[in-house]
Amino acid sequence: MSADRVPLRRLPERVSFGPLAAAVADPEATDVFLNPDGSVWVDHGDGARPVPGLRVPAGEARELAVRLVAAGGRHLDDATPAADVRIGGGIRVHGVLPPISPDAAVVSIRLPRDDGLDLDALEARGMFASVPRALVDDLVRRRANVLVTGAGGSGKTTLLGAMLASAPAAERLVVVEDVAELRIPHPHVVRLEARQPNLEGAGAVGLDRLVREALRMRPDRLVVGECRGAELRELLTALNTGHDGGAGTLHANSLGDVPARLEALGALAGWSASALARQAVSAVDAVLQLGRSPDGTRGIREAGRLRLTGRGRLVAEPT
Repeated sequence: MSADRVPLRRLPERVSFGPLAAAVADPEATDVFLNPDGSVWVDHGDGARPVPGLRVPAGEARELAVRLVAAGGRHLDDATPAADVRIGGGIRVHGVLPPISPDAAVVSIRLPRDDGLDLDALEARGMFASVPRALVDDLVRRRANVLVTGAGGSGKTTLLGAMLASAPAAERLVVVEDVAELRIPHPHVVRLEARQPNLEGAGAVGLDRLVREALRMRPDRLVVGECRGAELRELLTALNTGHDGGAGTLHANSLGDVPARLEALGALAGWSASALARQAVSAVDAVLQLGRSPDGTRGIREAGRLRLTGRGRLVAEPT
């Protein structure tokens, strides 16, 4: 780490990142990866690169993975060989043990920025090079329901957090996530986080239930950090019953792929393609598709909307 990268990232107390500590403390790092061969890779926003001379033995890697997941309140062992947790103020850790990872343990760490990023900072970093900043400001101002889409690492969470931060201070934001990751510098934020089952398989609280609970908290803006299953049904239903200003993120490779992704999640929730299409068109006002350029710059590539074709199929078209 170069001497000019100061101050270091503040790490949670009583949590040891072991041989990964220097990489995790680097304030410019966005991701740290421990691979099965013991190599450590760090992404500073322009693609992952190996840390020269650093190798973590298999036994130490397993101990580290188990310890970090335990620090997040979950178990990683032979019975549960993969787990995803949040540590401290938003550090996200995913651990995988053999035999799921055949050679050795794998640790993937997603790191939030300590200072967060507002829309002005994102504009300076090129977020709005293809789609004007004014369009995003207008979506927030008029309380549009927005779906932020893109591949992993494209900046969905960062953009959504910055958009929500620009909402009026009097508005109550209720945020539902599987593992809390959104960082929203706003004075009125309520966070709900899913709970995994215990060792006996009981006690799980899923995102779909949390969305229903959130509706009882009188949210001015209802947010689902990432739609991956039945919670999509609950979110779209809520946005169709008077809850405006809502938002969620969705993994999709392109704007054109968003309808197929929505249909797949709708099927998990028990909806037919036609039922999902009618709900989605009514609920979602805008889709913001993000991408990452070869030099690592994250930005909005397209803005679009959902509509129904004459045959009742769901499509996404640029606006």
